[in-house]
Amino acid sequence: MRVFYPVSLNLVGRRCVVIGEADDREAIEKEAALREAGADVVRMSPDRLRDEDVVAAFFVISTPQDALLSARLRALADAHRFLLCCIDQPAFGFVAIAAIVKAGPVRVAISTAGLAPRVGKLLKEALQRAMDGRFARFVERIASRREATMAAHPVPENLS
Repeated sequence: MRVFYPVSLNLVGRRCVVIGEADDREAIEKEAALREAGADVVRMSPDRLRDEDVVAAFFVISTPQDALLSARLRALADAHRFLLCCIDQPAFGFVAIAAIVKAGPVRVAISTAGLAPRVGKLLKEALQRAMDGRFARFVERIASRREATMAAHPVPENLS
């Protein structure tokens, strides 16, 4: 069993490629999430994908359940050193995308290392119910109070 190391990526301005059909819900969601993170996203259809479309990428996400495509992408990732996630095919990639729960500025990531995505989804749904609008407002109030406290009591430069 493979264990993945949880991490968040700064993708601002980084070239990311999402491979999936135009109506693929998973690819649409991944593309939107990458754009929200500030990535430079290119969307590719698997039947039009050329090797040169991914070799300069920082991160590639492939949604088709296609072992031949995933093996090809893995060979390219090994040769060209880009991060690769093959959705629901953890044996091919280096990245397992966590289920993300959002509430205002808070993000909670849930990972099963790609081995039990349904469990991750159930946990995400339960947490999302708990982290409602009231929770988001609470976090925003704490952040506002923290900023006010820091402004009122700045750390001297020689201590920072």
